[in-house]
Amino acid sequence: MPIVKSTYDPPLLFKNGHFSTIYAGLVRQVNNLAQKRERLILSDTDFLDLDWSYTNKQTDRLVILLHGLEGTAQRPYITGSAKLFNLSGFDACSINLRGCSGEPNILFRSYHSGATEDLDEVIQHILEQKRYRSIYLKGFSLGGNLILKYLGERPTLPKKIQAAVAVSVPCDLHSSCKQLLSRKNILYAKRFKKHLLKKLRQKQKLFPEKITDTDITSIKTLKDFDDIYTSKAHNFKDALDYYTKCSSLQYLKTISVPAMIINAKDDSFLGDSCYPYKEAEKNRKLFLETPNFGGHVGFWGRNNISYSEQRALQFFEDVKP
Repeated sequence: MPIVKSTYDPPLLFKNGHFSTIYAGLVRQVNNLAQKRERLILSDTDFLDLDWSYTNKQTDRLVILLHGLEGTAQRPYITGSAKLFNLSGFDACSINLRGCSGEPNILFRSYHSGATEDLDEVIQHILEQKRYRSIYLKGFSLGGNLILKYLGERPTLPKKIQAAVAVSVPCDLHSSCKQLLSRKNILYAKRFKKHLLKKLRQKQKLFPEKITDTDITSIKTLKDFDDIYTSKAHNFKDALDYYTKCSSLQYLKTISVPAMIINAKDDSFLGDSCYPYKEAEKNRKLFLETPNFGGHVGFWGRNNISYSEQRALQFFEDVKP
């Protein structure tokens, strides 16, 4: 499908990628969204907490929302999306990935960029309810990569899945990791590492035989974290094996439902290979929009509705059955 021309043209301040990223992550607030939590027990005995919000009228349309690295279903980019979809006639199921709902998950493993088995269990759980005729997927950063991988790795998908939107997606995880380790992203990397190490220390209390003090003190970078914990906890050889197997880039060619990627050109988290122009040109179901501005999960919008929220709603309405 030809590359989608973007109309995103924010005010001057939001033409700075770092400002957009920081504003969206630390300043923006979304109010007046009521969420109801459901705990889903997974097949391996662990759990996911799902935060549901509803439109004020009966609907058979649902959007499933997936957050990014160390996010939650209460982050503004999730609640802002849920609120707009609710106002537009969709129910929303916002997934807290394992260990991200405010309570540690019970197994040694956690979530990661390619854990599509968890998304599949949520979708199967929803399908069993037989409540919705149409299901849409929207993910951010890590959650966007996870959704694209889910769509492309399976030979068949549930027929009720209509479309997907992925925002600020590190389609090539190794490329993105190298960007996060660069000087321009040092503050973001330190913040991510701080949160990840806090959770790793919680894991150590539960599984002292698997995580040592030496392991924790040896983690200097995000790649070290993936070498020492992510890869070992999820049966990868090392961080590079994890990045290689879980990057969604290799799965884009086989996506068979309408899917849009929105990656800003000034997103400091993304390397060149995270802009899959060739893949989008070859797959008529894959749409790629690369605005000049937006930062990482930024995309300011008027009336506290971000551009990516408006764009996802428009895309879903355009492809609805």
